[in-house]
Amino acid sequence: MQRLNLRLVGFALFAILASAAVHAQTGYPSRTITIISAFAAGGDSDLSARNLAQHAQKYLNNQPIVVVNRVGASGQIGSMATHNAAPDGYTLLAARIATHAILPAMDSKTPYKWNDFTMISLLEMNPFVCVVPRDAPWKTMGDLIEAMRKEPGKLNFSTSGIGTVQNLGVQYLFSVVGLPKDAAVGIHYKGGGEVTTSLLGGQVQFACNNLNTIYSHIKAGAFRALMTTTPERLKDLPDVPTARELGWPDMEKITGWTALVGPPGLPKEVQDKWVEVMQKLGRDPDWLRKAVWHSRGPLGRGDREVHARAVRDVRKNRDFAGRAAIARRRMAGASGRCASMRNSKA
Repeated sequence: MQRLNLRLVGFALFAILASAAVHAQTGYPSRTITIISAFAAGGDSDLSARNLAQHAQKYLNNQPIVVVNRVGASGQIGSMATHNAAPDGYTLLAARIATHAILPAMDSKTPYKWNDFTMISLLEMNPFVCVVPRDAPWKTMGDLIEAMRKEPGKLNFSTSGIGTVQNLGVQYLFSVVGLPKDAAVGIHYKGGGEVTTSLLGGQVQFACNNLNTIYSHIKAGAFRALMTTTPERLKDLPDVPTARELGWPDMEKITGWTALVGPPGLPKEVQDKWVEVMQKLGRDPDWLRKAVWHSRGPLGRGDREVHARAVRDVRKNRDFAGRAAIARRRMAGASGRCASMRNSKA
């Protein structure tokens, strides 16, 4: 009889807890939501997260949404903070192509896989633009490449870290135009904002960054844009040639993006709520005014679009990593043969 009573108490307690959990999810959100940006303030994930936080609150019971910058390790620190968070919808990540399509594809030591997260929605897509200071001697992309070809390693460029689009894009450019991987030296910073300020401050000679981070400086005349990776010239920058026009159509593969993702196992109720929010934002003129500018394209795409984009970019970056490894082995082999010949002559 006592055992039966204990079982009944257990079942009752389980029913209460289950009911509370369901109530908590149907009432989502009931407290502050945190969106993590894995890069420093002023960069692409930070700007996208803050735009989302500003305009999504009114569709989420007017609950506050705060953006927290958890920077370091090319975005791994912020990504892992989200990955290890409780799957309740109160900690989300403004994921970048760097954190979810470059690092996991190119570095086997990355502590997570690209698909270890719950995909929610694509937030923006950013054209990739290469710029130099306005007083730089290089007037065209060809001038800049020729300078690196003549004096490899003399020039510096700024990046957000080894596994980011600012670094990978430049390395990919080197491979496309036939430059060695050390044609210029990458100087790594904490985010796209610092990539821009380093060029403004003269710490580096050029940078290739996402357009939304550097657009205002181009329009103000502080930077000279040399190339975009869009299929056609941008209406806002009609004098800037595309990579295709310059003879490097493969550079169109380099496009930045930001997506909203959550920890693994995010409840369907939370996912559905954010799908509803993104649909409403897609009709919100205040959101669109900023978001469309950032992305230069349609927004608010769902989890399938995030998944498809990530799969494509992971495959591309694995291929790039493989070809880079082959090139390094060939260079090492050539150096070894040259050393052997020198020793035999000696």
